[in-house]
Amino acid sequence: MKASQVAPATEACESIDEVLRQFERQRYIADRSLATTVYLACRLQKPLFLEGEPGVGKTEVARVLADILDTRLIRLQCYEGLDAAAALYEWNYTKQLLRIKMEEQCGRSPEEIGSEIYSEDYLIKRPLLEAIQSARGQTPVLLIDELDRADEEFEAFLLEVLSDFQISIPEIGTLKALHIPVVVVTSNRTRDVHDALKRRCLYYWIDYPDYRKELKIVRARVPDLQDALAAQVTAFMQAVREQEFVKKPGISETLDWAEALVTLHADTLAPEIVEQTLGCIFKYREDIQQFRTGLWADADGRRRFLESLRARQC
Repeated sequence: MKASQVAPATEACESIDEVLRQFERQRYIADRSLATTVYLACRLQKPLFLEGEPGVGKTEVARVLADILDTRLIRLQCYEGLDAAAALYEWNYTKQLLRIKMEEQCGRSPEEIGSEIYSEDYLIKRPLLEAIQSARGQTPVLLIDELDRADEEFEAFLLEVLSDFQISIPEIGTLKALHIPVVVVTSNRTRDVHDALKRRCLYYWIDYPDYRKELKIVRARVPDLQDALAAQVTAFMQAVREQEFVKKPGISETLDWAEALVTLHADTLAPEIVEQTLGCIFKYREDIQQFRTGLWADADGRRRFLESLRARQC
């Protein structure tokens, strides 16, 4: 059966403005350019390829899409050494052996039931197969997360899936999608993904937000944080990202820190509070040491740094 060529009929993607509204209802602050790319990906049934630094909200786009489309999110987390079998399927060997033993008791040989135990009933579906074999009317969002962590061989394998939305199983044949899932591919760009795969997708780069956008994100996601402190936190993170660190803090670190400050009942960015919560901002020992010996080196430096944040809060 050929995959449906009709774009998903959903009010959530009926217009770019509606995509923006739906994302905001899910407390995801999206630029209009991102909303346009999401809208086109849904309407044209093209995979959405998102690149950007870690922690800027790429994976969250897939989660939000699943929520607004009221469907399942199927996630394939990529890693070095990931192969087609782990992403596609494996045979349920335990079930097959039990069937063989039962048939042997009835006088049948394994050769006689060979074709029977290699059928869809004995498949354990992994994310890719599960996504394209979902029941009609239950189109999922398939998230292929951090593709750049996988090997180039796996990337090449994905071409068949993203081109024709079909999977070849030697013992069964080719399984074609009943309908095309919504596909989101993310990459932190630790290596370049091949152009052949990118050509099959709509591409969007998610950058660090500017001050106003990040403040809007903080207020939407951590509403219990006082407005004045939210402005301080946002300005602090904007200033930190201008420095060279092993890993610059992303939006996820901003939100973690904001929630931590709410938990600690903080009402201002006092130096002692900053010092005690550096683990929310930085994820490498080297970055914490660099911050402490640079911007945060002494009492005067800390005071000047915190005072400099006021100029950013506009």
